[in-house]
Amino acid sequence: MRTGTSSAGFTLIEMMVVMVIIGLLMALVGPRFIRQEEKAKVGAARAQIELLGTSLDTFRLDVGRYPTTQEGLAALRQRPFGTDRWDGPYLKKDIPKDPWDHPYYYRSPGEAGRPYDLFSYGADGAPGGEGDNRDVTSWEGNVG
Repeated sequence: MRTGTSSAGFTLIEMMVVMVIIGLLMALVGPRFIRQEEKAKVGAARAQIELLGTSLDTFRLDVGRYPTTQEGLAALRQRPFGTDRWDGPYLKKDIPKDPWDHPYYYRSPGEAGRPYDLFSYGADGAPGGEGDNRDVTSWEGNVG
């Protein structure tokens, strides 16, 4: 006859060791996933700026000029007053916001010989900044 008892399951110490290992893995891997999300947002902002730039170029080919600063990006969706050769809308959907839910900014004519300035102020929504808060612009190809 057996007199010993058999126990099934895990002890408290085994459970605590597993929890510590999971915590260490999260501490090591978690920040990398968060950083990847921010990089993805910068990449999405660049892609949207490229799309808007293509739409602005198509507008210019049809109308003969880029929209004025007052007309802004809205000229890609609605015919500006006094434009005869407008063949839009140049965007299928409404003007997108940047990945941080801020509007894109547009100025025409741009500085330094650029036909326009198109940019997002980044994660902080304010001019300038570093890292994730850095501006994403149409005139800088490799930003972020």
